[in-house]
Amino acid sequence: MDRIYFDNAATTSLDPQVLDAMMPYLTEKFGNPSSIYSYGRETRMAIENARKSVAKILNAHPAEIFFTSGGTESSNTAINAAVRDLDCKRIISSPIEHHATLHTVENLQKTGEAEVSYVKVLRNGHIDLDDLENLLSQSKEKCLVSLMHANNEIGNILDIDAVGDICKKYNAVFHSDTVQTVGHFPFDLGNTPVHFITGAAHKFHGPKGVGILYVNENIKIKPFVHGGGQERNMRAGTENLYGIVGFAKALELAAENYEADSATIKNLKNYMTQQLEKNIPSVVFNGDHLGKSLYTVLNVSFPKSDRSEMLLFNLDIHNICASGGSACTSGADTGSHVIRAISNNPDHVTVRFSFSKYNTAEEIDYVVETLKELI
Repeated sequence: MDRIYFDNAATTSLDPQVLDAMMPYLTEKFGNPSSIYSYGRETRMAIENARKSVAKILNAHPAEIFFTSGGTESSNTAINAAVRDLDCKRIISSPIEHHATLHTVENLQKTGEAEVSYVKVLRNGHIDLDDLENLLSQSKEKCLVSLMHANNEIGNILDIDAVGDICKKYNAVFHSDTVQTVGHFPFDLGNTPVHFITGAAHKFHGPKGVGILYVNENIKIKPFVHGGGQERNMRAGTENLYGIVGFAKALELAAENYEADSATIKNLKNYMTQQLEKNIPSVVFNGDHLGKSLYTVLNVSFPKSDRSEMLLFNLDIHNICASGGSACTSGADTGSHVIRAISNNPDHVTVRFSFSKYNTAEEIDYVVETLKELI
């Protein structure tokens, strides 16, 4: 069996059609988009066409879309701007956010720029919305609420509209890390009560190192990176031209093929769930895996034994790529903060399998057979 890749929530392979769209900008169309001659104008046009395309797919205005280096930079920009430019003195987040959010929030707390509260997480991995409302109603300061749309480890999906409505009620700024959902779900930002969302091309078969930050038109923030007038004075530095073209192309393909691809991938996830239940009796699934959950992610815990302790390493030896995330802390591996927040069972070994349109049922059969041997 060739290498089996079940870590698509970490990154995806580049779609050949995306590479084709990028190639001219890696070769003959190399002008600096800030230059006034024709070489520069054609690359400036490519960036603005990409922006229009992305905005149209997300139902936003082109002026609300800023290109960045990825989800981490986008979340950093939004969270810092909410505190420094929009007068949010308190941040409400959750203990299961991606580190791009958690570490940014912790840093603002450390510098004394913002107080931080964490909303409760229910046993099934969902955010306790009553607790969120409670925290907002008690706050005397203006709040930033930063909650991810879909969790990258367990796949749970947040009701972004419900959270946005609660934020509106208390005049809070709402940032949602949507890195796992842009390119995987339809968005209608014109009718979604959110101020900032993020995206990263490499999560949906685009290139690495390019992302977006959506900033609602009713909000004015200052640049995060200084030194030039790029991105309408919001992000200095020569644009990642071929990355931006690749982002737009990948998002176009994702939107066009959403119905078919999501159905295919969902079937794979369901098939793997059934096969694991059938073949490994003591298996446990984390999060709301059959309910409000990403169709791309399946987070599984196996009973810990001498054999399963080195599970990821052994899967790798069998040419299977998946990612870990146990509650335990062993040496350098501090385990997963997400798994710890919902089930602190040290007797389990946790593996995240995440799927793409390129995976097959045969691969799942091979993985399940291998797991039976290893466990």
